[in-house]
Amino acid sequence: MSSNLRFGYSAQDFSKFRHYAWRYLLMFSFLYCTLYCCRLNLSNASAVMMSDLGWTTSDIGILTGTMFWTYGLGQIVNGRISEVVGPARFVFCAVLLSAAANILFSFQTSIVMMAVLWGLNGYFQSMAWTPGLATLTRWWPGSTRGFATGFAHAFSGFGQVAATLSVTFAFAVFPELGWRAAFLVPAAFPLVMLVLYKFSAKPGPSSIGLSEYQEETESMAEQEIAMREIVRTRGKLYPYRYVFSDRRFDLWMVVAFATGLARYGLVTWVPLYFIDQFGIRITDGLLSSLALPVGMGIGTLVVPWLSDYLYLNNRLKACVHSAVIGAVAVYVFFLLDPTVTWELILIEILLFVAGFCIYAINGTAWAFATDIGARMFSATAAGCLNFSAYMGAAVQSLVYGFLLDSGGWNIVFLSIAACCLLIALLGTLSGAHKVQ
Repeated sequence: MSSNLRFGYSAQDFSKFRHYAWRYLLMFSFLYCTLYCCRLNLSNASAVMMSDLGWTTSDIGILTGTMFWTYGLGQIVNGRISEVVGPARFVFCAVLLSAAANILFSFQTSIVMMAVLWGLNGYFQSMAWTPGLATLTRWWPGSTRGFATGFAHAFSGFGQVAATLSVTFAFAVFPELGWRAAFLVPAAFPLVMLVLYKFSAKPGPSSIGLSEYQEETESMAEQEIAMREIVRTRGKLYPYRYVFSDRRFDLWMVVAFATGLARYGLVTWVPLYFIDQFGIRITDGLLSSLALPVGMGIGTLVVPWLSDYLYLNNRLKACVHSAVIGAVAVYVFFLLDPTVTWELILIEILLFVAGFCIYAINGTAWAFATDIGARMFSATAAGCLNFSAYMGAAVQSLVYGFLLDSGGWNIVFLSIAACCLLIALLGTLSGAHKVQ
């Protein structure tokens, strides 16, 4: 946040505002990072569960897909509800309930009961991101939100690293627990971080004795005035109609779906691809896939931030180059053999590039959500986009799981590359035609 912008504050008040804005951003980002330990641990534990329980990829696909459906449906509901009743309590409950679901999951033997618990875990996880994003808009004005949302979202990319490392650590330290270690040990990390978040993060400027900030541009200020009037006169459900009436938002819904399919298509299946196709040890397969989430974290930090300066009026244009490069990286990755040393090095580079590009697109979506929703209903907009993204994730989980039982890996990676090219096409169309 630039120090020459006061946003309606005196120099002393702005210094205080900026301090707490950074504090919230850091605390929420770290908390959300650790929350991934209770979400992606199932994907990282899938090979061990298949070995210990005799499951197939279809079983894993059904189980992981259960979370995606409930997470997506929770997003479209919880975003708006949190704006009405207050987002702070949602984030707190999300962590407690998700950790509890993971612990209970570790004691189950029935796949039906596991699916129920994992579905509940998906809903609990959906109570964190959009409410957190809504609070973020209270601390970060419009011209800085690409950076702020990209920064927070970067930690969900790093959260995938944290999830992989937490599962690897659990297997190494508690081998006698088998697959159950992947759900008991990771649950501790977000609980510890929740304590720090509770005592450090503040829900808005009014909680520290400051007035709300003023937007720096006339158009942003006018937009917020109009939104306040909408909330006052049109009813609590009208924000849904507001965002869907914007045709560019509808394009972003398709982009979010394609990005969710591509992102989780890689996150869910790349570790198993290494293990299944090349006989790599389970822990080595997990570690070999780490370049993907590292690239994701960096990509979603950099590209949304740049969109603040280059594409503030049409962030879809920021996605075109990322999508094309991501498609090429995924396609070439599939042609290489990780058992050959020089090809393994190239694979790690390509996974980093694919993660960087695909997650950059996903991160830019949240900047757009705060553009269209501002402080009034950014959680509503983000919830709708996240719903679409996780419908893509749910589709890939179910479809790929069954296809891998009867077919080959080519359909997975070729369709992911095709999704990236679709995103590039939509981004190009948004720039070629004025979308109201």
